[in-house]
Amino acid sequence: MGAPLRSVPLAAAALRFVLPLSRLPAMTAALPTLTPATLPADAVEVGRIADAWGIKGWFKLIAHSSDPQALMHAPSWFLQPAEKGAKTFTGTATLPIQQVRWHGDGLVATSPVVTDRNAAEALRGARIFIAREHFPQADEGEYYWVDLLGLTVRNREGLHLGSVKDLLSTGPQTVLVVAYMGEDGKELERMIPFVDAYIDHVDLPGKTITADWQPDY
Repeated sequence: MGAPLRSVPLAAAALRFVLPLSRLPAMTAALPTLTPATLPADAVEVGRIADAWGIKGWFKLIAHSSDPQALMHAPSWFLQPAEKGAKTFTGTATLPIQQVRWHGDGLVATSPVVTDRNAAEALRGARIFIAREHFPQADEGEYYWVDLLGLTVRNREGLHLGSVKDLLSTGPQTVLVVAYMGEDGKELERMIPFVDAYIDHVDLPGKTITADWQPDY
C-alpha cells in the first residue's frame, strides 16, 4: 500500500522558570538584541530555551518533538516569554539562528546576537515558535501532527466519522482522536490507528482523511 504512514509529533508543554533577582541587570542588558515581531498565524510552538550552555552564548533547548527537524533547520525563531513565572521580555520577538546541533541526548544552539552567557541566560524559559512554512518537507507518507488536526474523517462509504481533535503516540503507532456528536448532542470520541491498515488516504489540500472504519467499531 505504499510507504508506511508516520506522523511527526509537535506537542506543547507547560513551562515554568524562576529568575533570581540578582540576575536581572545582566538580562536587561541583553534584551535589546531581540527584534519585536508579530507571531504568524501558522506558527507552531516547537520547544523552549532551557538555560545557558558554556560562556560563549550557546544555550540548551528542550524540544517538544522527538524528531525536531523544524527546530534544527529554521533560519530564525519567534520567541515569547514563559506563560508563568518571571518574564524578562514581553510580546513576541524574532531571534536569528546560527547553528543548532546535538550535544549528547539534547540540543544546543547559538545565535549571532547572543554572544555571551549573560545574553543566553536572558532567554531562559523562552517559548520557541516556528512558522509552518519553515518546516522541512515531509517525506512521502509522513505528516506533521499540526497538519492533521481539524481534518474531516470519512470512511470508504463516505460516512462522516468526525474531525481530528488530537493525536496520541502509543509507542509503535499514532492514534487519531476523532471527535463527533452523539445522538444526545454531546461530543464523543473514537480512536482510529493512523496506520496503513486503516487509513486509505490523507488529502491535506482537501482537509480530508479517508479511513477503512465503521462507526460501530
